[in-house]
Amino acid sequence: MQVWRDLGKLAVLAAFFGVCFAMLAGAIGIRSPWLGLLLMFYFMGLLKAAEPLFMLRMPQALRTVDPGRVKQGLYRWLGVRGFGALIRNTPLRYLNSSVYVAGGKRSLAELSRKLESTEAIHFWAAVLFTPYIAYIGCRGLAAIAELFVLIQVVFNVYPILHLRMVRARLSRVKQGLAGC
Repeated sequence: MQVWRDLGKLAVLAAFFGVCFAMLAGAIGIRSPWLGLLLMFYFMGLLKAAEPLFMLRMPQALRTVDPGRVKQGLYRWLGVRGFGALIRNTPLRYLNSSVYVAGGKRSLAELSRKLESTEAIHFWAAVLFTPYIAYIGCRGLAAIAELFVLIQVVFNVYPILHLRMVRARLSRVKQGLAGC
C-alpha cells in the first residue's frame, strides 16, 4: 500500500511541475534559458520525492570515498567545511533533513544510503545541466551562462563536495565501530 501512496505522491508532484512548467513557458517563452534552470530543480525535486521508491547511486568509479583524500587541503582551500556550516546552522538545513541523524533515530547504514543518494542527485543534475550551460553560452547568452555556472557551483558542486566529506567522516565512524 505504501508503494502506491509513494507513486501517487510522485505522480502528483510530476503533474504539478508539468503544469507550472507549461504556464511559465507560456509566460516567458519556450526558448527562455530560465526554463532549463527550472528543469534542473524539477529533476532534483522529483528524484528526492522518488527516494522512498528508489535511490540513485553514484557511478561506481566515484562511489567510494577515501577519508584521507577528503581531509587534504583542497577541501579546506575551497571552504567546503564553511559551506557545510552554512547549511547546517541556517534554515537551509531543512532543504534536505534526511541527511541528518535526527536524534539517533536513523541507522548509520540508512544515513549512508541517504547521503549517497543525495550526492547522486546533485551529481546527475550537474552532469545534465553542464551541456545546457554550454548551449546557452553558444547561443550568445554569455552573462546568463556565467550566472548558470555560478548556480551550478553553489547548488551542485559544493553540495557534492560537502556530502563526500560527510560520507568520508561517516566511513571513519563506521570503521571505528567495527574495531570495537
